[in-house]
Amino acid sequence: MPETDPPSPSTLSRQVAGSQLVVADDDRLTREVLAKVLTSRGFRVDTVPDGQAAVERVGQGGVDLVLLDVLMPRMTGLEACRLIKGMTSDAFLPVVLLTVRTDSASRVEGLRIGADDYLCKPFDEQELLARVEAMLRIKKLYDHVAEARLRLEQLSIHDPLTGVYNYRYLHSRLNEEFKRAERYHEPLACMVVDIDGLVQHNELLGREHGDRVLCHVTDSLRRSMREVDVAARFGADEFLVLLPSTHFAGSVTVAERLFRDATERPVAGAPENAPPLSLSIGIALYPSRDVRSKDQLLRGADAALHHAKREGKGRICVYQQSGQIYTPVALEAPMPTARLEVAASVPSRGAE
Repeated sequence: MPETDPPSPSTLSRQVAGSQLVVADDDRLTREVLAKVLTSRGFRVDTVPDGQAAVERVGQGGVDLVLLDVLMPRMTGLEACRLIKGMTSDAFLPVVLLTVRTDSASRVEGLRIGADDYLCKPFDEQELLARVEAMLRIKKLYDHVAEARLRLEQLSIHDPLTGVYNYRYLHSRLNEEFKRAERYHEPLACMVVDIDGLVQHNELLGREHGDRVLCHVTDSLRRSMREVDVAARFGADEFLVLLPSTHFAGSVTVAERLFRDATERPVAGAPENAPPLSLSIGIALYPSRDVRSKDQLLRGADAALHHAKREGKGRICVYQQSGQIYTPVALEAPMPTARLEVAASVPSRGAE
């Protein structure tokens, strides 16, 4: 599990040192005084003369806190605050307004549009530093929570051993890819990959070796896929791969590339008596005569996989009327074919 405990106050104080601040004030002397006080505490400070320049600086990134004078030419601090908060709505960037003591209306309006604190002019140096450091500590806590949430979200959709997507995420992604294929009349290939005899690997050499085999095949998947392709662990010894915009020949090319890479590369740490690695792969394609839904696509790929295993394993089977069986271990020879009893009509298409 990821570390989710919040950092201690002393840790936060160390973390805020070196934070990047932006000071916006149309008065040059005020900018210089603020910069001097803040840099003396170890902060990095960029000074700008108006709200527009502050917004532009925030847009460049790497800013941890913004101090805005309310009354500035070209763009007021209130307008700049509104724009900055809109730019950073998915994160927390503290904005502190600088106002005169009598201008309570601006303070109220600023807080309503998203300002996090305010400081009255003329300001007290210790109060300035205390408020800035307090805001930065809050930001660090917010960032910590956001990072922890992201790690937990990643764990919730990824298989912890192999790092590919898990069964839960697979179904939501399959819905997305199938709807996209329907909407844009694009082909979609589905490939189910089974590691032949993984149980025997585990029984002969232990679960640790079996885990290495799973990670080895996962690495081969990544080496064989495009960025747009989606791989998920489908079971103890199975993976499912979605290949958007991929025709018949393109899907077979990916399967052959995967088969070669996984079976010809040695498994890291495998002993000499390790059984040879073999894969059985089933492929189904949308659209075809019997594949008009995502469930039919999954069933077709699964049926092709089971046919490949019945035919002796270590081969690729495509769910289609001709029942072609591809055996990549003898690529130099003509690929053998056999009739596939679960026949669905999938017209042979060109390469991707």
